[in-house]
Amino acid sequence: MLKIVNGCRICSGRLETVLSLVRTPLANSFLDKEKLSEPEAFYPLNLGFCPVCGFVQLLEVVSPEIMFKNYIYVSSTSDQLCKHFETLVDDAIKQFNPPKDSLIVEMASNDGTLLKNFKKYKVRTLGVEPAENIAPLAEAAGIETVVDFFTPKVAEKIAATKGKAAMIIGTNVFAHIDDLKNVMKGFQALLDKDGVIIIESPYLVDLLDRAEYDTIYHEHLSYLSLTPLLRLFSDSGLRIFGARRTKIHGGSIRIFACRKDAKHRQTKELTDMIELEKKLDLGTSKPYVEFALKVQNSRVKLLSLLYKLKSEGKRIAGYGAAAKGNTLLNYCNIGPDILDYIVDKSPHKQGKYTPGTNIPVVHPDRLLADKPDYVLILAWNFAEEIMKEQHAFRESGGKFIIPVPEARVI
Repeated sequence: MLKIVNGCRICSGRLETVLSLVRTPLANSFLDKEKLSEPEAFYPLNLGFCPVCGFVQLLEVVSPEIMFKNYIYVSSTSDQLCKHFETLVDDAIKQFNPPKDSLIVEMASNDGTLLKNFKKYKVRTLGVEPAENIAPLAEAAGIETVVDFFTPKVAEKIAATKGKAAMIIGTNVFAHIDDLKNVMKGFQALLDKDGVIIIESPYLVDLLDRAEYDTIYHEHLSYLSLTPLLRLFSDSGLRIFGARRTKIHGGSIRIFACRKDAKHRQTKELTDMIELEKKLDLGTSKPYVEFALKVQNSRVKLLSLLYKLKSEGKRIAGYGAAAKGNTLLNYCNIGPDILDYIVDKSPHKQGKYTPGTNIPVVHPDRLLADKPDYVLILAWNFAEEIMKEQHAFRESGGKFIIPVPEARVI
């Protein structure tokens, strides 16, 4: 159920602890009302750094069967994310021009939001999604889906029945996987000769720069940077040939990889990003010590602001019952005594309570009906979209609080 990591996932080096957050429940383990009186499972949440290869990762692993077989997050609830996926697909088709009837495979395809964008192109798609409650949503939308984890065995079966893949895409999933070398074997089994792997996850550089400690939760086992990943892919007979930064989720990295002997040439963007990581000393403990101090300061400033507002009799609600929000709520010990409730667009979360802090989650319509004085945006990575959507609340005098890197009122 809980595995203690004895060595780095990439090089087996000894790990150093760089940040210890409080023990928290799983970020997406929302509670039904009748479960509130029952004890919750809390797990340690410690961030480690490998001084040998520079890889940053959690020191404990909760079983993926517990976290992902029955999942509550669906991609389609965010308009910004939907648009991001549309652009990602259009750019990938334009850049790599896969042949007609090529196979595009997405690992952790969720409700099919990304793969839907390939329908206008003459290619085949297949999703691989372990969440037994989410995969049927993709199937209902016409996206063929294998209900399983992406493993070498699954990859081999797809290759045997569907053919090799021109593209394998994984957004916000690569960092969720414990056995990364096993994923590499899956890539090798499924990827076509000149096929492309596209991976996108939050970028370590942005996490450190903006003190995005709420990005740290049990699903996110790894915090990606290029230098250690170059080693991982190379050791597996693969090659990273391109990378770029994107703004999604508070700052992400999109990585392009292929077989070692494929035709793709290394891009200048990749070279520049490798140099940036060297300048930031990501291979040393220095930036992580600084990060830990930033995290403590961020917590103090947020709580100071919230306590001040509550002492003035102000009413505060939250927006976005996001996984990242549950790290923040538990680390800062923010409960229903501070937030009256949290609104969220996902019907899968409405009517439930946040793990650990037990704050009720309700429909966004509650904001206009109830008119709290302030809204703490927990899903701050979608703050612009949220504030635009809630313009009526703002016009009625409501104000927003962005919690990181330093709490500020808008």
